[in-house]
Amino acid sequence: MTSYSGTDNLEVMAEAKNYNAFLLALILQPIKPADVLMDFGAGIGTFAILLKERGHEVICVESDSAQANAIAQHQIKAVTNLDMLSNESVDYVYTLNVLEHIEQDLGALQEIYCKIKPGGRLLIYVPAFQCLFSSMDHKVGHWRRYIKRTLVPLVKAAGFEVERASYVDSLGFFASYLYKYIGDSSGSLNPKTIYIYDYYIFPLSRLLDRLVGHWFGKNLVLLAHKPR
Repeated sequence: MTSYSGTDNLEVMAEAKNYNAFLLALILQPIKPADVLMDFGAGIGTFAILLKERGHEVICVESDSAQANAIAQHQIKAVTNLDMLSNESVDYVYTLNVLEHIEQDLGALQEIYCKIKPGGRLLIYVPAFQCLFSSMDHKVGHWRRYIKRTLVPLVKAAGFEVERASYVDSLGFFASYLYKYIGDSSGSLNPKTIYIYDYYIFPLSRLLDRLVGHWFGKNLVLLAHKPR
């Protein structure tokens, strides 16, 4: 698995309270009380730590050994490679803004498929629409952005059955398009701008998603399961 390389942007986004609350709610929706969870591409462990605090068993997969070691300091099992886990050992995998960093994304999904128990579920959250690909994508090591017609067949090819897929953060689509042309050419994110967007605009964007989420948004979320 390719390590996430945009550490500075990762830390900036960790302060986006509304955005992260939304992602946590996405993760929590499919969880059953006894599920063993996998955070694939856990980064600095933002969500794994929150889930552990809520009493869930979480295993983190993070290829950056320094970040994996930091996660382990929170008494969370952290490994640097999927091969270090047994097949059919987890009930639910979530992966947030990770798949786009992996050149061989189908291979990664096939590996995840092997680790999930029959009937287990997979939540994927990725950046959407190649037309939004910008200096920020280059900076953090993105290979691509996805749309439904590319992600859904990819997940099916790995063996999963797709339950639903939708776009989110509709206003973020326009903000990202604007950033592509007038944003920082280095790909960095301005903490003040992120705060303003997160506090004032993101809640409005989520409301608008109810109307237009079928057609567009800055990100794409997909839920699938492994057949029994």
